[in-house]
Amino acid sequence: MKFSLKTEILPIILIVASFVASCYFYAHFPARVPSHWNFKGEIDNYSSRAVGAFAIPLLILAMYLLFLILPKIDPKKEKYDRFARVYHIFKLAIILVLLLLYFVTGLAGLGHQVEVGKIVPAVIGILFIVLGNYMGKLKPNWFMGIRTPWTMSSETVWQKTHRLGGWMFVLAGLFLFSGAFLAKLHVYPVLFVIVIAAVLLVPVVYSYLLYREERRNIDKSC
Repeated sequence: MKFSLKTEILPIILIVASFVASCYFYAHFPARVPSHWNFKGEIDNYSSRAVGAFAIPLLILAMYLLFLILPKIDPKKEKYDRFARVYHIFKLAIILVLLLLYFVTGLAGLGHQVEVGKIVPAVIGILFIVLGNYMGKLKPNWFMGIRTPWTMSSETVWQKTHRLGGWMFVLAGLFLFSGAFLAKLHVYPVLFVIVIAAVLLVPVVYSYLLYREERRNIDKSC
C-alpha cells in the first residue's frame, strides 16, 4: 500500500479545515452545545463548549492516522495493493462525512436553524451507499470488511459475502436516506433496528452457509 501526495492531499485539507473550524466554533459556542438528537430531530443531550468544538476534529484525525497505520500492521498487508483505490475511497468518504456532520452540528450549536434530523440520516445513508458500492472490491484483510471465521478462511466465501454485503449496505443506505423524511413516524425506530440488525447478521450467516457448502464440495471431491 503506497501513500502519496495525490492520495493524501484532500484528506489532509479536510483535517486542517476541521481544526480551523474548531477554533471558530470554540470562540463562538455557548457554554453548552447540542451533542445528540433523537429520531425526530429533537435535541436530547448537550456537551461542553470544548467537547463540541474539538471532539469530532480529533476523531477525524484519529481515523486518518488509523487508516495510515492499518496497512502496515495487518498480517495480510500484501493484499492491500489489490484494493488500494477502494481503501483510499473509504478513507476519504468517512473523513468527509464526519466533517459534514461536524459542520451541521456546529451550525446548530451556534443557534442556526439546521434540520439535523433530516441532514444527518441523509448523509449517513449516502455514506452507506458509497461503501456498499465498493465493498465487493475489498480483498481479504483483518481490519476492513465482513470479517468472520469463514470469510477469512476462504477467498471465494469472502468475495461472495462482500457482494451480498455491498447490496445490503446500499439498501440500508437508501433506507437511512429515507429517514430524512420518515423519521417522525412512530414505526421508524423499529424499522431502523431491524435494518441494522439485518445488515450485521445476514452476511455473517451467509458466509457460514457458503463455507459449509464449500467444505462439503471439497469433501465430496476427495
